[in-house]
Amino acid sequence: MVLVPTELELRRGVLAVSVLHDVDVEAGPLGVTLPGMPDVWVPWTECRRALAGFDPETTGRHRLAEWLQTRRWAADLSAEHLVQRLRPVGLPVDHVLHPGLDWVRERVLGDALDLGLGAVDLDPADRDRVVLLPSTVLDDAGLDQEVVWSRVATMLEDLGGLAAERVKRDLRGQLRPLGDCDVVTLLGSRKLRAALAEEAGGMGAAVVPMRRRGWTKLTMIDPAFGPAAAAATSDADRGFRRPLLLTADELTLVAEGGRPENIVLRDPAMDQPWAKDVLYR
Repeated sequence: MVLVPTELELRRGVLAVSVLHDVDVEAGPLGVTLPGMPDVWVPWTECRRALAGFDPETTGRHRLAEWLQTRRWAADLSAEHLVQRLRPVGLPVDHVLHPGLDWVRERVLGDALDLGLGAVDLDPADRDRVVLLPSTVLDDAGLDQEVVWSRVATMLEDLGGLAAERVKRDLRGQLRPLGDCDVVTLLGSRKLRAALAEEAGGMGAAVVPMRRRGWTKLTMIDPAFGPAAAAATSDADRGFRRPLLLTADELTLVAEGGRPENIVLRDPAMDQPWAKDVLYR
């Protein structure tokens, strides 16, 4: 059940954010103000959207803090400087960091991957971190979301082409971050998906259990590796829980079911391990 916090609960959540995350806020009857030059006003409805159904006093506090901090950081920049820092971001549709549907600029066919906007050089504590941008940031800056997304999408396709060339040269078919884009984001590039599908003969496959690393040559890894690695990765850093099937236009999760760990355990031992048809077991 989705939690819809009351105004009193939102006020307590904002107070917790102010104290525990050192965010300067001033609560009012209709929302909160982030003091600065200029002041930023965030209505309670936007605070509820930032929480996405999480409790503002417990599990949702970090989401609310990130949202409010991002609003403040972005307001300190001119529109021109903000545009220069925009980057594409891809997230699984059910990811814990997903900001909500109004953040999504493009959903890849297959209902597994959403693409939206982020920005680098915003967080003073980590200038290289790509911070997810609420749509209200662009509205306040007077930027047309369709125009800026077109520019960022072109950047993603250029990086996807470079990633495709690099993965072809990798004997294990590893996918790695490139140009401020993690692996999940790079899979939003049609050029990369098309290259992987073409190499596989029409439909490619990949295991991406974490946002910063993936594998495309699945005969080289254990069938149980993907789900196990995803389960062992923190919620924020997790990629896709199950393997992916992809074509140039579509990316989807394989159907649930099966026990890949049993397949490994029932394989007979081999007297000549160097003769195995896979690298890892």
